[in-house]
Amino acid sequence: MTLPPDELVALLIAVSFAAGLNVYATVATLGLLGHTRWLALPASLHLLTDWWVIAAAGALFAVELFADKVPAFDLVWNALHTFIRVPVAALLAYRAAATLSPGEQLAAALAGGLIALIAHGSKTAARAAVTPSPEPVSNIALSIGEDALAVFLTWLSVWKPYVAAGIAAVLVLIALLLVRCIWQAIKRLFHRRIQLAG
Repeated sequence: MTLPPDELVALLIAVSFAAGLNVYATVATLGLLGHTRWLALPASLHLLTDWWVIAAAGALFAVELFADKVPAFDLVWNALHTFIRVPVAALLAYRAAATLSPGEQLAAALAGGLIALIAHGSKTAARAAVTPSPEPVSNIALSIGEDALAVFLTWLSVWKPYVAAGIAAVLVLIALLLVRCIWQAIKRLFHRRIQLAG
């Protein structure tokens, strides 16, 4: 069974955002949903349903579950995962769009990577803001929330792809607005420092 193009796009938006938050949880969830036949994965993604892939993604998710909750180390972990989450999301989108034209497949990969980059960037920025806090509860709560959102969005994209894509789209817009606000605040801070120095 092949997903209609509009449902495929909705699924890719939600899954790309989820992969930007936690790529291992996303791959493991997709693999389990495909293996149990709750999700008809495109033939090009059937590799995800292999127990070895599911087990490897699950094991890496367990490692991230621990590593992502250690203040300061989580910043290093997330910085390194820029080179994992974004390319994997782009690859998932590219492979999922295998039935489309080459141009559409490339556009899907670029969009998947960009959406994952926005999700990953907002996650990293939130971590940088929370990490200096002396208590570990906020860091752990943020990490658990991100993991849960990644699994939830992936799961929801199977049952209600348009709703999942809508949630992901709203989160992308919020992330972009936050980045804009942070950028303007940094510019104002540097502008004030230059004025004080001058």
